Amino acid sequence: MVASTLAGCASTPSAPQRVAAPAAAQISGSWVAVKRGDTLGQLAKRANVPLERLQRFNPGVRARHLAVGQRLLIPTQQERAPASGPYRYQIRPGDTFSSLARHFGTTPSRLESANTGISATELRVGQMINIPVGSSSGTSTASSTTSSRSQPAAQTSSPGSSSLPASAKRWPWPLDDYRVVRRYGPDSRGTLQPMLLATQANASAKAVARGEVRFAGSMRQLEKVVIVHHADNLQSVYALCEQLTVEEGQQVAAGDPLCQVGKSRATGRHDLLFDLRQGGKPIDPRRVLK
Repeated sequence: MVASTLAGCASTPSAPQRVAAPAAAQISGSWVAVKRGDTLGQLAKRANVPLERLQRFNPGVRARHLAVGQRLLIPTQQERAPASGPYRYQIRPGDTFSSLARHFGTTPSRLESANTGISATELRVGQMINIPVGSSSGTSTASSTTSSRSQPAAQTSSPGSSSLPASAKRWPWPLDDYRVVRRYGPDSRGTLQPMLLATQANASAKAVARGEVRFAGSMRQLEKVVIVHHADNLQSVYALCEQLTVEEGQQVAAGDPLCQVGKSRATGRHDLLFDLRQGGKPIDPRRVLK
């Protein structure tokens, strides 16, 4: 099995001003209305956006309870939605802090606090702002949605559920653009499986933290593999690669490219198998990645 082979995210303005769209504005993201028969998967594919990103930019939206006419936000390439926040959001025509607060499950006052120096009445189309997410009195919907996506089934019985070192916090994801097609956790037979991420052609897997490349080569059933050792006896594994861009013994920093993701013959997707370990024992990547 794969797992055994690897062993070894102030107050409300009294008169909010909506952003007017200049004649030449070119914003790649948009709001779309759900039509009869639409699913989140179809909308994500139609917009060429990974399903995971679409879900994160629409907290509180339930895939099985879409309503005709419901508005969904399609993110731009400049926007980011880390699990523990803050999000990076690009202002669109008609946006106000109040409308954004309603969509993201926060409050206008938190938006103002997260964007010091940006006037709520002078927002500009295309401007980037921070959207705070996380626990607070007004973010229960966003928080519970993020939390439910972050907890895989049977996590409490999985290896690696013990406390992690302080260094294992808010690491970046190994891909810039991705969707989770298999979460870390046991399969139907109880066999623990690493996380599997789908991405685009020619995507590069990147180091999630500073460390040393201890393995860069081929493994049976896993194609080309890179294993990086980090501080506090932590290891990250990147498998199903097509082409390696690092060598054994090389020092890497967070964000450095390690390999080019290959195309699966079985699924036709470009998949990266990603694993995190502490002392050789698997841990849930969602406990560490931001």
